[in-house]
Amino acid sequence: MTGRRLLSPARLVLAAVVVLAFVSPLYLTVVNAFKKEDDIVSSPAAPPVHPTLGNLSTALGRPDHLLQLGLRNSLVVVVCSVVLLIPLGSAFSFFVSRRRTRLRALVLAVLAAGLMIPPQVVLLPTIHILDFLGLDHSYPGLILSNLGGGYFSFAVFVYVGFMRAVPDEVVEAARLDGAGGLRIWWTIIMPLVRPATATVAIFLSLWIWNDFLNPQFILGPLQGQTITTGLYLSVGQFQMDYGQLFGIMFLAGVIPVAGYLAMQKQFIAGLTSGSAK
Repeated sequence: MTGRRLLSPARLVLAAVVVLAFVSPLYLTVVNAFKKEDDIVSSPAAPPVHPTLGNLSTALGRPDHLLQLGLRNSLVVVVCSVVLLIPLGSAFSFFVSRRRTRLRALVLAVLAAGLMIPPQVVLLPTIHILDFLGLDHSYPGLILSNLGGGYFSFAVFVYVGFMRAVPDEVVEAARLDGAGGLRIWWTIIMPLVRPATATVAIFLSLWIWNDFLNPQFILGPLQGQTITTGLYLSVGQFQMDYGQLFGIMFLAGVIPVAGYLAMQKQFIAGLTSGSAK
């Protein structure tokens, strides 16, 4: 009992350090987005004594429209990728979840490679395949590359965990009523796994939004940019405008935060439901 009491403060301190490590970049981005350049350089961790919107207006007023184009391109890539990944992943998961245990384990073991293999390993073969299909240096090629690998595997793992909890009697009753597999999946299974859909949508949206490697090498610097590659282009080689950089970073984070807040209820339900299954 005494040992547990001694460990409690240590755990509290460790938890505080971990939280601080995750929150500090967000804090620095928010406070420095509203500070002048001199204040950022002199005291980056201090709150803005005299807040200014100059960094945001400078980021929005760039002549190359880097922020606007980056946000638009990232939004298009994320929406198209997630809209395709959710039905593909859920339909495949419905098929796998109703198979025999050995076959399901084999399929999941193969898909686990998509999560374990680093994206850098398969980047060059992916570019060669897109080049063969005539989709290299294009947004359709970037979206197509997002449909495989770890993104698809993650969606399948989440959906299978939820769909295995759906009673077989529900599916069998629908089949007796004359419903086909496609109709059962869309009208019965998908509403039941709505929290899983929200979880998959949020995680995949954040991962694709923050992806730098694929847009940088698949699109190329001359074909356009997403918001992550736009941030990379905004970093000067010899001189750094920290105010403008923090302004771009702050505005780039508005859309993901707004999307998470809009789907927060379903996301939390998906996490709690998954932990109870």
